[in-house]
Amino acid sequence: MTQARPLEGIRVVEMSHMVMGPSTGMFLGFLGAEVIKIEPPEGDTTRNLTGMGAGFFPTFNRGKKSVTLNTKDSGDLAKVHALLKTADVFVENFRDETLAKMGLAPAQLRQSNPSLIVASCKGFLKGPYEHRAAMDEVVQMMTGMAYMTGPTGRPLRIGSSANDIMGGLFTAFGVLAALIQRGKTGQGSAIRSGLFENCLLLVAQHMVQFDIEGTESPPLPERVFSWPVYDLFPTRDGRQIFVGAATDGQWDKLCKALGLEHLLADPALQTRSAQIAARDVTLPQIAAVIAQHSYEDMVRVMEQNDLLFAPVARPVEMYDDPHVNRPGGLFTSHYADKKDFRAPALPLEMDGAPVVSASVDIPAVGQHNGEILDALEAAK
Repeated sequence: MTQARPLEGIRVVEMSHMVMGPSTGMFLGFLGAEVIKIEPPEGDTTRNLTGMGAGFFPTFNRGKKSVTLNTKDSGDLAKVHALLKTADVFVENFRDETLAKMGLAPAQLRQSNPSLIVASCKGFLKGPYEHRAAMDEVVQMMTGMAYMTGPTGRPLRIGSSANDIMGGLFTAFGVLAALIQRGKTGQGSAIRSGLFENCLLLVAQHMVQFDIEGTESPPLPERVFSWPVYDLFPTRDGRQIFVGAATDGQWDKLCKALGLEHLLADPALQTRSAQIAARDVTLPQIAAVIAQHSYEDMVRVMEQNDLLFAPVARPVEMYDDPHVNRPGGLFTSHYADKKDFRAPALPLEMDGAPVVSASVDIPAVGQHNGEILDALEAAK
């Protein structure tokens, strides 16, 4: 099957670090664009993070080309400008004032290259907060996301850089829209994506609930349930399994699968609202049955009866998951001077094929200086 690369022929120059900006470039690269990452001469500082930050650089810089330039040097800054004249898209996550001092602000760049699309990954969109510094955890605290994730009095950030990654996804989404518009008008655009506004959209459902009903959602660990069963249960061998029954059909199938047909016959449990109200009665009975079975037995029961369920897994266990290991589920990247690693690409298929760039390797610092900078010199 032919690998889909709809952005083939599009050149992206990316000057960013950490997660939001690099993920934008990675998404565009997976769609087929050539992504040239500008790093300082010593390399992006994100390359050297350890612990929970160790995965940032390799995960979000797959398939890119690395060029090292010192933007504080006038000669190298001139090369940045020359490179951008060859580009379709410029991805950046610098402060507005810093960009302007380098002549890299969107309005400045588009004076000399009106077809250029400038994609700016910022903490905030224009407004009272636009000059504030932001990171994923900061905006999760500000918007109520952390409040909704942890129990009362213990706000908790999401267990990944989900907001940063989705911020990059929205930026890439804006770039795609700008490319379509440029195809009609010949003109580029200035795209600005805000980490705060991204997180705000993620909590919008809770805001809207309040506007419509006048009720405020409690944190998710204390939520009022909308379904008869939506819970974790321990199995005989000490593992946990999540089981859900969100529809009348699922409630019926779950009760039958667990041998609890008497719940279906109970006149007090004939409506969903009644089933929800009786959770303190029904859940202990469900838990007692599940506790008699091993985890593997429960998986078989759930699959055979087409029920809603999930193991409680750790991220590292995904390397052993059969679905993750299907063809196109994981891609192996070579990380220069470090270990090779496996990671997923875009969660998309086009015409039955995974969407991923021709290479998913991580470039060494300045690996493509000769290829890219020599071409600029030759074009003078």
